[in-house]
Amino acid sequence: MPSLDCRTAFISDIHLGTRDCRAPYLLDFLQRLDCERLVLVGDVFDIWAMRRRVVWTAAQSKVIEHIFALADRGVDVVYIPGNHDEALRALVGTEIRGVRILRNLAHENADGRRFFVSHGDEFDDAVRHSRVQHLLGDMSYQLLLRLNHWVDTLRGYLNLPYWSLSAWAKTRVGRARDYIGRFESTASRNAREQGFDGYIGGHIHKAGIAKREGVLYCNTGDWVEHCTALIEDHSGYLHLLHWSDHVRLDASDAVPVDHADTSAGLPPELAWLGSVSATAALSTGK
Repeated sequence: MPSLDCRTAFISDIHLGTRDCRAPYLLDFLQRLDCERLVLVGDVFDIWAMRRRVVWTAAQSKVIEHIFALADRGVDVVYIPGNHDEALRALVGTEIRGVRILRNLAHENADGRRFFVSHGDEFDDAVRHSRVQHLLGDMSYQLLLRLNHWVDTLRGYLNLPYWSLSAWAKTRVGRARDYIGRFESTASRNAREQGFDGYIGGHIHKAGIAKREGVLYCNTGDWVEHCTALIEDHSGYLHLLHWSDHVRLDASDAVPVDHADTSAGLPPELAWLGSVSATAALSTGK
């Protein structure tokens, strides 16, 4: 499979230190990545979960090693801590082995569009339900992640491609859809009011590219459920990729959202993504 040649890559919600982290898929993505800038949009580590239990694998160590290797090669690596790794916000303004730690980022695409980039937890107070509802929702989500683990194991035995039960459930539960919609609108409105052309964030584990509040809203997704990354091509267009035991182009702002073929707007260096089979095996796959 060819390298992933792009100008910028945005990834978030990796949750290193937990069983749910899909480090082998992310490592494969990073090893194929050829970019000028890599933005880590929060929750790289799950310090909250690690206080209770640490699950650390060789693949997770290799992810960290490869991120530093990219910085050593001259890639501009930016780390924006999220709420699960908020302890690292104490290091904002510093640099560790070439990785710049920032609170947020004003990113300018190759086509001149400006995007406000943040993890997204700063919008929680504006969009969250009551404390009781939030607690119940969090408990339900943790249960779904546990079920997701067993579903994934079973699908592996059956030689079926990766599929996330928890990600699917989010699209079916009305309260979850309502929360996601309010988050998208709030983040987009905030970016518009600051004079940006769009917003890029993570936090809610729901990847997407859509027009909201007069700007372009982009969410990188996560590496727990969706296994997605947002990339900017050399012309400035943004593309959302799913990357697990198969590669899939999920969305692109180079073509209308309702266009039947999202690969139609891919530049030559990314044209191979449009022809990748939905079950094309990666080096980490089956």
